[in-house]
Amino acid sequence: MTQPAPSRRHAIADDLRSQISKGRLKAGERLPSEAHLATHYKVSTPTLRNALALLQGEGLVEKIHGSGNFVRHPLRRTTYVGGGHVQSTPALAEEPLHTTIRTTNLRAHGHLTALLKVSPRSPLTEFHCLSHEGKTPHSLARIYVPRDLASADVPEGLLPARLPALRVPLAMVQETVSTRLPTPSEATTLRISPTLAILSITRVATDTTGRVVEAALLTLPGDRADAVFTTHHPTEARRAEQ
Repeated sequence: MTQPAPSRRHAIADDLRSQISKGRLKAGERLPSEAHLATHYKVSTPTLRNALALLQGEGLVEKIHGSGNFVRHPLRRTTYVGGGHVQSTPALAEEPLHTTIRTTNLRAHGHLTALLKVSPRSPLTEFHCLSHEGKTPHSLARIYVPRDLASADVPEGLLPARLPALRVPLAMVQETVSTRLPTPSEATTLRISPTLAILSITRVATDTTGRVVEAALLTLPGDRADAVFTTHHPTEARRAEQ
């Protein structure tokens, strides 16, 4: 049976993908302009952009507004392991992840009121953490803490390990994991296609009095993240002791 011919956008994506895999288009290299590529492949600009969107969704190409489309460097993956993260070991040529942190004092509103179980306009501190691999955005975390527990000393990392510094006995840490499409703001901040699914993690820490001491919203692009869940079951020996 004759296979249907691939659509023009898939054919263009296949050709560019092949050039990237064979090293003809190198990591960090800027692609020709969209107008030039559309002329080269004899397609309309919307068709060409649809082809590039396929490569953006695969993490092979990133679009930097005002600069053009670039071949992405191979992205390391992040494995999220309940309450923390373990990064793959970078190759010697890879740059280490670095995080920029912006601190803002605000008042609880909307979903933050329910998330932190506080009254509207309660004082909070937000830590907006954006991790980069070289010049490429890697992951995003927004951490909210009651103002009286906030500390100016925030270490770098995907999810700053602030809880030990709070010196409060924790009773429960609850994490909700889901996949969804990014918001327009998240897609722009992380330079990903709006059609690329993200791993969305909401982490809420509660102390022994029932107070929420931290709520973190993590956004991890689906092309570079895994989530691992491990359940420890008691051994037969432990059961016998009980």
